[in-house]
Amino acid sequence: MNLLDKISLGFIELPWYGYLVVALILTHITIAAVTIYLHRYSAHKSLELNFAIKHFFRFWLWLTTGMKTKNWTAIHRKHHAKCETEDDPHSPQILTLKKVFFEGAELYRKEGKNKETLDNYGHGTPDDWLEKHIYSHDKIGVSAMLIINLCAFGTMGLTIWAIQMLWIPLFAAGVINGVGHYFGYRNFSVADASTNIIPFGILIGGEELHNNHHAFASSAKLSSKWYEFDIGWFYIKLLCFLNLAVVKKVAPKASLSKEINKYNNDLLNAIITNRYDVINRFRKAIKKLFEYELNKVMDNKKYLSGKINFNKFSNVFLNDKDNLNQSELKNLENTLKFSSKLVTVYEMKNDLTKLWQGSNLSTEQLLDHLKQWCKRAELSNITPLQDFTSVLRRYKTVVS
Repeated sequence: MNLLDKISLGFIELPWYGYLVVALILTHITIAAVTIYLHRYSAHKSLELNFAIKHFFRFWLWLTTGMKTKNWTAIHRKHHAKCETEDDPHSPQILTLKKVFFEGAELYRKEGKNKETLDNYGHGTPDDWLEKHIYSHDKIGVSAMLIINLCAFGTMGLTIWAIQMLWIPLFAAGVINGVGHYFGYRNFSVADASTNIIPFGILIGGEELHNNHHAFASSAKLSSKWYEFDIGWFYIKLLCFLNLAVVKKVAPKASLSKEINKYNNDLLNAIITNRYDVINRFRKAIKKLFEYELNKVMDNKKYLSGKINFNKFSNVFLNDKDNLNQSELKNLENTLKFSSKLVTVYEMKNDLTKLWQGSNLSTEQLLDHLKQWCKRAELSNITPLQDFTSVLRRYKTVVS
């Protein structure tokens, strides 16, 4: 075999499926770098990484994406701060799913040129010699990756390189930022439209569990339910075992004490910390009452517009009015007119959320609000509310 043939075939010859395996491995390393280094470490500081690991991820991302740590970090932080608003860099609720899915990479590049975004949200990112003189030259990095692939795999290296270049724009910018705010299931009733795409976070490094992430943004672990798997968390635990990483924060675990707690700061903090679990338990507590009252309303067709799906309407009932469309808002208002018990439950739900929305209230004021809420529930003559009060006062903080 002459030199030209060797160059054409590359220095590594594989069967067709071997090249596919190589492409999947290389793209998976990139996904791991994005979720562990850019997302969980740089943007949210949920873990600390060994010096060598950080530099490996920076170097690998320079080769395979050309992305700058500061740009990615700043844009993602702004996404959380301005989620589903006109200032969100990539909300499908504002820009349409089609635009975010197919033009996600372009949206990133555009926002990356916004100096205000970089200045306001890009703090705490690398600013060393390598960043300024090497990693800032994105075209050199991806070109170097192309040359390496061509030398290693010949003309097949071009195909592998093309897959590498498309992987992050498609899955990270398109699927996570687009589909992850449009379709899927939700464990937590967060204010934005984030969803969990599937419970098995493997292909995109655990980022499929996007609703979980928006509920607890600073958690290094993205899985929440027993049936969910976050492969990024598996890699982090492996790095911790090798003393190459240290986890700083994970999502709290809701727990109830056997006895009713006194009204104090510990109880208040436990309720606020586990606010999503509180709302889920509230939902379960009122479910039978809600079904009974809603069925009475549905018997009077004049009160409701269109066909009612109980599960969806239950979510509507527990959401803020700002998140409802006109039809949902009309059904809600008519239902509340018809059922005095649901009026009470709805008002109590809104008052309960003030415990974690009242950022302008002092601890003493929040504790007083909690006391008054529990007293009103106990005096309401609505059994589910009375039962829920005893549950609410048993929350305790679990140290991970």
